[in-house]
Amino acid sequence: MPNDTFDLVVRGLRQESTSVMSLELALPDGSALPKWQPGAHLDVVLPSGLVRQYSLCSDPGDLQKYRLAVLREPDGRGGSEELHSETRLGTKLAARGPRNHFSMEGGATHYLLVAGGIGITPILAMAKQLMAAGKSTRLIYCGSSRQTMAFVDELQEIMGDCLALYPRDERGRADLLAEIKKAPAGTAVYACGPERLIADLKSITLDTLGADAFHAELFAAATPPASTGDATEPAADAPFEIELRKSGCTLTVPPEKSILDVVLEVNPSFMSSCEEGFCGTCETKVLEGEVEHRDTILSAKERARNDTIFICVSRSKCPKLVLDA
Repeated sequence: MPNDTFDLVVRGLRQESTSVMSLELALPDGSALPKWQPGAHLDVVLPSGLVRQYSLCSDPGDLQKYRLAVLREPDGRGGSEELHSETRLGTKLAARGPRNHFSMEGGATHYLLVAGGIGITPILAMAKQLMAAGKSTRLIYCGSSRQTMAFVDELQEIMGDCLALYPRDERGRADLLAEIKKAPAGTAVYACGPERLIADLKSITLDTLGADAFHAELFAAATPPASTGDATEPAADAPFEIELRKSGCTLTVPPEKSILDVVLEVNPSFMSSCEEGFCGTCETKVLEGEVEHRDTILSAKERARNDTIFICVSRSKCPKLVLDA
């Protein structure tokens, strides 16, 4: 189950580029792992207790192992550095998932996949599945240099002429407008990468293929919109109540605290990570009430369903939310 934590053992390690390492993980007893689809990720609990999210980039049909790829970020929040410096064959890691907020929808006549840097991880799994199914597919893969781009050889073998590599030091930036204009009607765009790439691609796609064609996943929080120059201060958040149905308690969320802050006061083991609304670790089922969504994960359709909330950033539009927690 996605919310259950289970133990995994590192069975393989491989350097995929100058700064990306892949890990193959298996259950200790060698039994079959939970099923997943391209776009899914694991919440990984590191030995230090840090929780980080990594997209699965192996074969969804092979449930004997999961593969993750981790970009080493010396100036990051510590998780990637810990994995790179301390992981060995036989290292045990706890995990939760897989969970998927970036799943592919069927029915497109053509799939344009776009990856920037470590954003290749979910895109690689998508490319494998689409090519195996004989779907019309093109992948644009951008990076600072060929040496920093993971899985290039694997992608070339899978995709052949359907792959376009853009190492910036060799070719400059990809012409996303030209790529979109060449895409046939009925194209679905799936992208993962840094905010600038996603923002540019979204703008171009909306203008050419329409809003329904665009699907993306960020691997960092989005930058807040720039100020409009209006001197009016935004209204302060109002307090509201949350009922934690499983825990059997009702709590007040004051304006200066998030739902997560309040939940951690009564349940310090509740799993969370980014606290910025982009990783999905703190996702909680909504049983009653209306959510004010502030995450960067859910689509407009998913928000309208009002059945889930990311409690690190989102709040309530009504006096009381009932949560399955």
